[in-house]
Amino acid sequence: MFVDSHCHLNFPELSADLPHYLNAMVENQVSHALVVSVNQREMPQVLALAEQYPHLFASVGVHPDHQGEPELSVADLCRLADHPKVVAIGETGLDYYRLEGDLEWQRERFRTHIRAARETGKPLIIHTRSAAEDTLRLMREERAGEVGGVLHCFTESQSVADQAMEMGFYISFSGIVTFKKAVELKAVAQSIPLERMLIETDAPYLAPVPFRGKLNHPALVRHVAEEIAVLRNVPLTTIASVTTDNFFRLFHHARAAA
Repeated sequence: MFVDSHCHLNFPELSADLPHYLNAMVENQVSHALVVSVNQREMPQVLALAEQYPHLFASVGVHPDHQGEPELSVADLCRLADHPKVVAIGETGLDYYRLEGDLEWQRERFRTHIRAARETGKPLIIHTRSAAEDTLRLMREERAGEVGGVLHCFTESQSVADQAMEMGFYISFSGIVTFKKAVELKAVAQSIPLERMLIETDAPYLAPVPFRGKLNHPALVRHVAEEIAVLRNVPLTTIASVTTDNFFRLFHHARAAA
């Protein structure tokens, strides 16, 4: 069985035909999925999905791309996370790719999420794009390693992966690892310890080959696993088993909620 460690089933592209995508999970042996929050406004949708379906889990957090969102305090995040189906804080982090100017608000938001994760004991889901140095620096300064988490949809270098893993973090690979030009990323997927690996779709985005350019959904996470199995020359069952075990080890609240 496979687990999609990061998706957005509440997004309209997928929620409009949710039974179809849930059935596809069953057909492709995807047993569970983590539905990840990106802003406060949509958190009720994420929680509703997790409450309705035993095999779905939720997170609470505000994405770094969402400028102008009401800022949540540590207390706010802790209150929102006090739900048995909420297994993580995030997604949070830093993204300097799309935004310019003074991004101190983004760094402060990230610090707040890390502090909430440490207080709740629920791990972090970290997004980083064009901001790896600052992301790692803030993780160290705020002692993110005390609670751990995952660098999701990983596209950074081996060095970034190594530094994150030194803090106890996991590395999650999306459909990008199946792209022909993702040579450096494939090398990272070949080399990191299996006990630090997760797989995800980031659906509805980043569909893996051979579905690249089409709508992504949790059932397609098995194609991410298939690519990694080929890269590492191990059976697909190995990747399925290890990444599933890793998911429930990291998101330990999910075991009780499943």
